[in-house]
Amino acid sequence: MKNAFLRFATLAPIPCSLFLIGCHQDKLPQPALDAVADNAPVHGDVFVESTIGDASRLNPLLATDSTSGAICNYVFNGLVKYDKDLRLVGDLAKSWEIRRGGLEILFHLRPGVRWHDGQPFTSRDVLFTYSVLVDTNVATPFGADFADVRRVEAVDGLTVRVLYRRPFAPALESWGMGMIPEHIFLTGPVNGHPANRRPVGTGPFKFVEWKADEKIILEANLDYFEGRPHFDRVVTRIIPDSSVEFLELRSESIDSMGLTPDQYQAYPEFFRRYNKFRYPAFSYTFLAFNMNHPFFKDVRVRRALGLALDKRDIIQGVLLGFGRPATGPFPPSSWAFDPTVPDTPYDPDRARALLAEAGWKDADGDGTLEKDARPFHFTVITNQGNKLRELTATILQAHLARVGVKMDIRILEWSSFLHNYVDKNNFDALVLGWNLSRDPDQYVIWHSSQRGPGKYNFAGYANPVADKLWEEARRTFDLVERRRLYHKLHRILNEDAPYLFLYYPESLPTVHKRVQGVQPAPAGIGWNFREWFVPRALQKYRLAAN
Repeated sequence: MKNAFLRFATLAPIPCSLFLIGCHQDKLPQPALDAVADNAPVHGDVFVESTIGDASRLNPLLATDSTSGAICNYVFNGLVKYDKDLRLVGDLAKSWEIRRGGLEILFHLRPGVRWHDGQPFTSRDVLFTYSVLVDTNVATPFGADFADVRRVEAVDGLTVRVLYRRPFAPALESWGMGMIPEHIFLTGPVNGHPANRRPVGTGPFKFVEWKADEKIILEANLDYFEGRPHFDRVVTRIIPDSSVEFLELRSESIDSMGLTPDQYQAYPEFFRRYNKFRYPAFSYTFLAFNMNHPFFKDVRVRRALGLALDKRDIIQGVLLGFGRPATGPFPPSSWAFDPTVPDTPYDPDRARALLAEAGWKDADGDGTLEKDARPFHFTVITNQGNKLRELTATILQAHLARVGVKMDIRILEWSSFLHNYVDKNNFDALVLGWNLSRDPDQYVIWHSSQRGPGKYNFAGYANPVADKLWEEARRTFDLVERRRLYHKLHRILNEDAPYLFLYYPESLPTVHKRVQGVQPAPAGIGWNFREWFVPRALQKYRLAAN
């Protein structure tokens, strides 16, 4: 999907009787994993996963965090999606035609698709979804991806024509946005609609229950157009601490989690019952400056703080080598990545010189720099439960102290962090991460028009040259030329330093070995989740009749 969800983690232990309605855990002894010979796909069982932060709104147009996005991906479909090899293929659209040099896309929708309440999915729902995306009263950060659309037409109930004012390179991918049902959302304002907590989609799983800060329960859509999922239910448990989450994994109360580097390397006996995976994450972690803060308006200051940080301490001490230093907004596995952009070197002497040049000096000898009688003292915020970010902030705090900058760290509960601080630009600086779309267009993160409450350019970055490059790149279809433009942007953002680009992490997921059908691919391991299953002899949960 196009959505570039903010990355975070969350988890919390809850007994089965509390999070599965009408379920009981099978009390019969489980056979050894290697004793099950029949690996033919079967239906049944419950897949229990975990996350560090609760969802906010289960609406793909409003979802700005990774938990909301993950749940929406179970419940909703776009017109297109990525396959295992990261090629765009049909989803709700069975096919399409790109005409007039990209100025027109004609989508042919799948017949017989129904919303979870039984109503048919038609072209009217596509038109309605588009109308919501471009409604300035709706709190979506994704409207900019549809700003160049001149008109969307329903040719008939199963055919949609999209007309563009000018060529738009990510046009096809943008229609991976989840479609929402017109007949549901016509009944009230989208921002506060009850369906944002009880979603109705077309996806492989249907919503059952959301208990805030505890769990979200979904059940298999038996009428899904690609065939019902093998799991009867998916339970996402909210566990706000990765160490507690790992305890739940060790007790085999959850089937999957994203491991931290130390967890990945530890407990070889335990991991005989789990499969571990390792591959580059399509993401990066950063420290964002609030560009409206008086300390950070001066690029010399931002560059100086980058020079004061030795990223090797993070890569080795925090990531244990499971990652690499970041140089800009494109991960190394992206075709837009520029390998010639150098990483900021660790040079505290140069950092002190730049800070002095910007007017920051330790006039009273107390070890802290001052300017106009104001000490260089600020606060970095990050979200609770993500130990990697907390440790990263601690290293940053120690390194900045060496050059006379005092930095406090404040850890906030995810929902408050996101809605009271990030969305409202209410911070000095923050440590966070972006989970990116495969198309390198990051207009919604960096263009100056995307500043303001609830938008993705929460740093408040504005550079007219960069703005023009983002605009030109999203209207350029020639891959060589488009790559050249992104290389320029990579270098500009590295030099402007609205973020300290900290590291590109590796994904370290683990899945219980009772789960079959997991196939690693360029898209990761979750691309075929609908086909995952547990052999009958290894199934743990049964749903009681109501």
